[in-house]
Amino acid sequence: MESTDKTIIAPAYEEDVLIEELGYDDHFHDHHHGDKYQSNFVTTYIFSQDHKMIAKQFLITGMFWALIGGLMSLVFRLQLGFPEESMAWLKPVLGKWISISEAGVGTLAPEFYYALVTMHGTIIVFFVLTAGLSGTFSNLLIPLQVGARDMASPFLNMLSYWFFFLAGVIMFLSLFLSTGPFSGGWTAYPPLSALPQASSGSGAGMTLWTISLVFFVVSVLLGGVNYITTVLNLRTKGMTMWRLPLTIWAFFVTAILGLLSFPVLFSGFLLLIFDRELGTSFYLNEIFVGGQALEYAGGSPVLYQHLFWFLGHPEVYIIILPAMGIVSEVLSVHARKPIFGYKAMVYSILAIGFLSFIVWAHHMFMSGVNPFISNFFVIFTLIIAVPSAVKVFNWISTLYGGNIRFNAASLFGIGFVSMFISGGLTGIFLGNSAIDIVMHDTYFVVAHFHIVMGVAAMFGMFAGIYHWYPKMFGRFMNDTLGRIHFWGTIIGAYAIFWPMHYLGMAGVPRRYYSFDSFETFRHFGTMNQFITIAAIIVFALQVLFVINFFYSIWYGKKQKTRNPWGATTLEWTTPIRPGHGNWEGKIPTVQRWAYDYGKDGKEFIPQILPPQEGESEEVH
Repeated sequence: MESTDKTIIAPAYEEDVLIEELGYDDHFHDHHHGDKYQSNFVTTYIFSQDHKMIAKQFLITGMFWALIGGLMSLVFRLQLGFPEESMAWLKPVLGKWISISEAGVGTLAPEFYYALVTMHGTIIVFFVLTAGLSGTFSNLLIPLQVGARDMASPFLNMLSYWFFFLAGVIMFLSLFLSTGPFSGGWTAYPPLSALPQASSGSGAGMTLWTISLVFFVVSVLLGGVNYITTVLNLRTKGMTMWRLPLTIWAFFVTAILGLLSFPVLFSGFLLLIFDRELGTSFYLNEIFVGGQALEYAGGSPVLYQHLFWFLGHPEVYIIILPAMGIVSEVLSVHARKPIFGYKAMVYSILAIGFLSFIVWAHHMFMSGVNPFISNFFVIFTLIIAVPSAVKVFNWISTLYGGNIRFNAASLFGIGFVSMFISGGLTGIFLGNSAIDIVMHDTYFVVAHFHIVMGVAAMFGMFAGIYHWYPKMFGRFMNDTLGRIHFWGTIIGAYAIFWPMHYLGMAGVPRRYYSFDSFETFRHFGTMNQFITIAAIIVFALQVLFVINFFYSIWYGKKQKTRNPWGATTLEWTTPIRPGHGNWEGKIPTVQRWAYDYGKDGKEFIPQILPPQEGESEEVH
């Protein structure tokens, strides 16, 4: 492997020649597949039914939302870090949400602060980490790695993206309402979410928020049905389930989780709409607004919490499982070693998927649930750490003794493991109900889930983007900028979220607009300033990544060989710029498992090469 300032690229391997001899060449012509794949600009780039183009659409839309969500976090971090400083310079952007005093000091409106916190959480969790991560890589890799021309239903796949896009448009429009976007927290707990008169942000902003997420749920369900059907029914000859790459196992289980849990969220939203618009009392009981008793009786806000978190906890794994699959593949390829404990990794993915459905109430230890019921959820919350620990052990074992290429993709993969360990360990504290009662709704919780779910998942996404960028665009991203992006982001992320653990242990509550009136918390001002400065630097590095991403589409170093990383999986047997249909002529037949690295004196052996006489058997 030769390293340049632009990328790391492998020489042509002799296996490339063998692939060509098997009948797969680099001269791809769409018309060879008949009228089904005839296209114009609109059907190629806008209403595309090609899974690779839809993956790019999900990715670029997710990047847009990541920038919006990141900018929101910077605004409320400025409020927390520098509450005494004037924010008048934001007046041209935020308008009436910045009030200017006679002395010319600009102050962020408290209700808009809560709207920013709410929208930041909603956007990052759903539009970036769910749609941006799973939508991108499930679409890109499932057909390519299982050996399929496309998804089982390309039309439903296209609809999945456009329902997501429509959800985003509605959510974006809610930002410009005169009463402001929804401000009742991204979990939308009633009564704030169920009463339009509860606050300015509970009116039209909440209505648009709910409609947006209903469309988002439809998008997830359409995609999930497609992913599951494709994995089960469209695998190429020889691709047994035990020969699937771990990426596909992760996407497959993720789709099942979404298919089972998102309808529950949908039902929760439906009952919420009934309470808001039809006067029902599913979640409301004995409510007083402005001293006036409202005619609600018999409802329970805890019912909404159960419905929300029945999705909300599988959602954590809907976010992190695709990142786990991506990192497993990236680490194995760039460590030049077979993944350690393949079957253990698969069983741990399945165990995580199952257990994620019976731990939701650990979010509700403070909601008044029976303490004996809490014990049940404590036990299974601690048990779910076991398959996660198995995965961590196997990633470290895969890296141990490997000939690791330290490029941007592998660095983000290693960074994912670091973040997952440090963030996961704090989850063991919060999984214990006795400790959670003290830590609940403090910055300790913010630190925990941002590290393990937010930053770790983003690291998995970055690893996948740097690794499969040549497959998406036929070029490489600049590796030097990628390394700068990695080191700045991992140092900055720890600088942002590690101090928050100490804030939380000191009892500093989350979601507070200002701590100036609290003598107990005022002395944490310097730490909040430090966190805010680190957040600004990290956001600047993400802008650098975006510049690198779009610049490289047109000016990045061109991919010269079909398999630049020397990987074994099927996507690298397609032409450098595959058309709609992926392979010209016959689809490759799979002859072996996905991780034959350093075997029988060969650096790697692609899945399509048949076993040679005297070759040792597959070891999982």
